[in-house]
Amino acid sequence: MGRCLTLAGTRHTRGAVTVRRDFAESAGRRSDLVIGREESFGAAREQLARGGSVLLHGPAGIGKSTVLRTLAAEYARTARTVLRCSATESESHLPFLALADLLGLVLDQVSHALPTAQRTALESALTGRGESTLQRDGLALRLAVLSALRALAAEGPVLVVADDLQWLDPASAELLGFAARRLGDAPVRLLCAVRTEGPQAEDAAYDRHLSASPPDTRAVRLGPLNRAQVSALLDERGYSGLPRSTVRDIHRTSGGNPLFALELGRALAESPTPPRPGEPLPVPTSLRALVLSRLEMLSDEARRTLLVASAGARPTPALLHAAGRDNAEAETAQAAALGLLATDPEGPAVRFAHPLISAALYAEAPAPERRAAHAALSTAASDPIERARHLALATTGTDPEVAARLAEAAALARDRGAPSVAASLGLLAARHTPADGPPGPDERRLTAAEDAITAGEPDLARDIAREVLTRAGAPGERVRAWMVVIEAAGQAIGDVDAVFPQALADAGDDPRLLALVHYQLAWRSLVVQGDFAQGREEAAHAARLAARAGDRRTELLALAFQAQAETLMGHPDAPATIERALAEPQDARVACHHNGAGSSRFRWLVMSDRLAEARTAVTGLLREVRRRGMAESEVHYLRFLAETELHSGHCGRALELARESLTLARDAGIGEGAGAMQAALAEAAGGDVDRALTLAREAVRRAEEDGDAVYLSRALAALGHASLVAGDAAAAVRALRRVRELEAGAGITDPARGRWQGDLAEALVRTGEPAEALDVIEVTRAHALRLGRGSVLAVLDRSEALVRAARGEHRAAFTRLTSARERLAGLGYGLEEARAAFALAGLRADRGPGTTTYDEAARLFRRCRALPWLRQVEAAVTARAAGPPPARTTVPDALAGLAPMERQVAALVMEGATNREIAGRLFVSVKTVEATLTRVYRKLGIRSRVDIVRLAAGSREA
Repeated sequence: MGRCLTLAGTRHTRGAVTVRRDFAESAGRRSDLVIGREESFGAAREQLARGGSVLLHGPAGIGKSTVLRTLAAEYARTARTVLRCSATESESHLPFLALADLLGLVLDQVSHALPTAQRTALESALTGRGESTLQRDGLALRLAVLSALRALAAEGPVLVVADDLQWLDPASAELLGFAARRLGDAPVRLLCAVRTEGPQAEDAAYDRHLSASPPDTRAVRLGPLNRAQVSALLDERGYSGLPRSTVRDIHRTSGGNPLFALELGRALAESPTPPRPGEPLPVPTSLRALVLSRLEMLSDEARRTLLVASAGARPTPALLHAAGRDNAEAETAQAAALGLLATDPEGPAVRFAHPLISAALYAEAPAPERRAAHAALSTAASDPIERARHLALATTGTDPEVAARLAEAAALARDRGAPSVAASLGLLAARHTPADGPPGPDERRLTAAEDAITAGEPDLARDIAREVLTRAGAPGERVRAWMVVIEAAGQAIGDVDAVFPQALADAGDDPRLLALVHYQLAWRSLVVQGDFAQGREEAAHAARLAARAGDRRTELLALAFQAQAETLMGHPDAPATIERALAEPQDARVACHHNGAGSSRFRWLVMSDRLAEARTAVTGLLREVRRRGMAESEVHYLRFLAETELHSGHCGRALELARESLTLARDAGIGEGAGAMQAALAEAAGGDVDRALTLAREAVRRAEEDGDAVYLSRALAALGHASLVAGDAAAAVRALRRVRELEAGAGITDPARGRWQGDLAEALVRTGEPAEALDVIEVTRAHALRLGRGSVLAVLDRSEALVRAARGEHRAAFTRLTSARERLAGLGYGLEEARAAFALAGLRADRGPGTTTYDEAARLFRRCRALPWLRQVEAAVTARAAGPPPARTTVPDALAGLAPMERQVAALVMEGATNREIAGRLFVSVKTVEATLTRVYRKLGIRSRVDIVRLAAGSREA
């Protein structure tokens, strides 16, 4: 459905990769940035940084040269001498050519350091003056290259950069290998790249080149890019307008090879017409040449057999026999011997060595031969979906019978949980549907668009809908198309504001069509205006219109929206509305949809502290949407489950789920902001705090770019929490104050929606603003008491205990903390319980020496796998061992008017502590210490730390 009450919209990650020099630069530009190579690049950089050498390896086009250039540019700045060579296949027969590239320009610098015999042999080899050969001058040449490198290294670090080692002339390769193995401690690093193809060839090439490298060489293999990385690569090169389904096909056809992906993207950009649904991508001549030369060695019959295999989805010898290829085994064996097919000892499938071979073979075949292959497969295939697809691709023109079979196959794919396949089949059905019969071609196109939305392909859906709108005249089809355009916008619904007046005009007074429009207006009220009350009213109106029209599906969606809005608002009607949304009859797809009643009930369970029931509910929903192939809903429910596990204190499991959700979101380009938000919370609880801050800032940025006023508050809450865990209380206050303003403006009163209030109160205590902290606590407590939010009340008591402790009311603070911990444990909030135990340990430590221990807090955090919090416990133990707590420091009367945090900071300054030491003792950031000191200076009318020390000295003299 394109969005959720807590979901952000679609964005793409962007970067760049440089293609190999023997291909034209795609889109007329190049970049030395690297996409999808973070791990490999990091390993190589680490090796070079410690003085080692690196051997990059992988197949042609995988990006070795790009990584090599980027690393070379980075490390050339620290090297005194950089020697480069880059061989080509056409020049590999010329002896000493690579050696001349490496040493030709520096020969004059090193010749004086070489013995006469070595200098003569090397000059002869590099200049071509003489008859120097490895056979005649082998030892002298070998020693000359070694001596030359050592002489250069004596002047400073040397970096040797060698690309395409496989094309080095044998003489140069031998000499370079001899020297590399004997350089010892000389500051010479080798950065090389070599092409390795299949597993067997790769082993031989890898072993040969690694043995010729220095002993400390680290081999780094570059593998294929994933789909999200291919998408980012295409975006960077100017191919960002490609539908996501096309990007998926490019990834599959290229096998994740960046060069192949760019060439396919270029071919599509230059093609006047996109490929028809179900057809493989056009393969440009530049890539066909890589594989078609081997095809010329096949017999004509073997080539026809491979064409049938390339047209099939899962070709086997049995399928090829059924399609009329009587000698399939012998012909596929011939192809395997040429390296065109990969042998599969564990199964009978006929598998091409690379997807590009199949695509090139199909693209090269004449159209009549392709249709003949599909015609044969339309009767040979056992699966009805496959038979229908082949029948469509074997048929030209419109054919109502073929169209009907394709529509039936699309419905079957939909039921099997393959909405992407259903969309493709639906488009094929539309192509073969006559214009004058019901259903019409545009009706089938819109069904395909709705399947594309379900499959997480909003750009394809949008393109289909806009095509329909260029010619559709029937109000029903137009409104349906407008709904697809709105759904495809996701959280960026403000970008399609102009659609709503047109959709209302097309709907006229038809209650069924008006219900669809008002349901989307409910989303607009919420996301664009941040108005929950208006959104609730629009949803209720849509539900009434849909009920009058007998449109149960739209009625259920509207009721689910109304229920979730009421839940987040703290509206008393929420439980009753949820019951209405869950009442029979139900629509199976709406029931499990992330905007359906099941999702609303899950949210209500979580906010009501019924965590076990919430986990059971969302696990069932996740299982169902996976079965149905509902990509966007799967992203949501993984995130929901991560949220539930985080509340329960299962931080490790929450981190796994949040990362999985974010990975799927980035791959599909949907819900990336929401995924970043939940991953930030999970990282702050069980992973890396710096990564948590990065992800939270990304979530905020995406929400602001989408103009999503409601979701912005969730992202800011995550940023505030991560800042608090990182020890930057001032940053936490800034973010969480914005959350408070946004939610007040949106009419959100239920504190269980974001659970940020306790964090804000705690951060305010740390920054010395207890009065505002108490105000947050009291306002929130009133709503929590009204709604019965037990866990929120317990967290508020924990926060109030911190306020009381800062005021010196230790007994009251101790009582509240003990009670809060017990209640949080009873409700199953493991992490919050551990935080209460941590606060208790700190409170005991502040009261003086004795048997105070942080062991219980450490045990609870360890049980939760809350690594960032465990580090805070360790810091507290270390600070306590380093000396007496600051609360016991005697301060002069002049400091009596300061807030508690300000007094603590000033007292530590009087002891001579640095800002960093103060931050460590008080568990805040250095920035917070600096800001607090600024307030101290202002209140005391002084200018510096020296003045505070003088105050202390004056107090002692008095």
